[in-house]
Amino acid sequence: MKNKAYRKVEPYIWILPSIILMAVFILIPIIFVFRMSLSEVSKAGIIRGFSGFANFTKVMNSSAFKLVLRNTIVWTVAVVVLSTVLGFILALILNNEFRGRKIARAVMVFPWATTLVIQASAWKFIIDTDYGTLNTLLLRFGLIDHSINWTPTAEAYFMWEIACGIFVTIPFVTFCVLSGLQSIDTTYYEAATVDGANYWQQLFQITMPLVRSSLTVSTVLNIIYVFNSFPIIWTITKGDPANHTDTLVTYLYKLAFYNGKQGQAAAVSVIGFTILLICASVYMVYTLRKGDE
Repeated sequence: MKNKAYRKVEPYIWILPSIILMAVFILIPIIFVFRMSLSEVSKAGIIRGFSGFANFTKVMNSSAFKLVLRNTIVWTVAVVVLSTVLGFILALILNNEFRGRKIARAVMVFPWATTLVIQASAWKFIIDTDYGTLNTLLLRFGLIDHSINWTPTAEAYFMWEIACGIFVTIPFVTFCVLSGLQSIDTTYYEAATVDGANYWQQLFQITMPLVRSSLTVSTVLNIIYVFNSFPIIWTITKGDPANHTDTLVTYLYKLAFYNGKQGQAAAVSVIGFTILLICASVYMVYTLRKGDE
């Protein structure tokens, strides 16, 4: 009887350290941020008392917040969608047998393995008008006769940041999808070929349904990572000029550490957390339901 009771409790004993770590490093900070968002907070970070939704009201009424929220949506959708499409195509290519496939796969890891600060710094150097490598190469090949300003507006700067975000995100999607592709039994394709199915029919009727779970995982994680991405935008523009390239993460950083408005920064953080929770939940429920049909 004792052994039976211990076997029931044993799994919970093994996962207890993980639960404690999650509570200490994830759950408690989340609760603290929610508390700060509903409190009056001094510039020194001291909570003075309950203020209700005052911080949320101030944030929502700010014209900068509307711009930043729009930027965040554009940034997240553009990077996630384009990196997913391009990563899926690359995964299909790398799943084929060809000479140098191992080298190609190794090269794909580099943008993902390098820190985002280094990647963003490299992109900032490439597009620099005066000494950037992009202008230098184009001038050397005679494709242009004078240096071009690749970032004449804040919108142009933001597009380059999106391009950088896509570039560093593609490898993650590629290897997630590639792992799904390699788990597919080749007999499915052999049977489909015997039945006369062409490449596109096999892609949409066999490949896509069987890698849906891998795509779901990569997309949900991508949404979270990209939405919360700080280094790329901060390294290239710091959200300037006048919040035109800010996202919620860089904006709340400025509120907290530049302007001393930690209560409002916490409110922005809670808003971002809520948006992420809703989007990720809806996407996962929709995808998993579709997969069960």
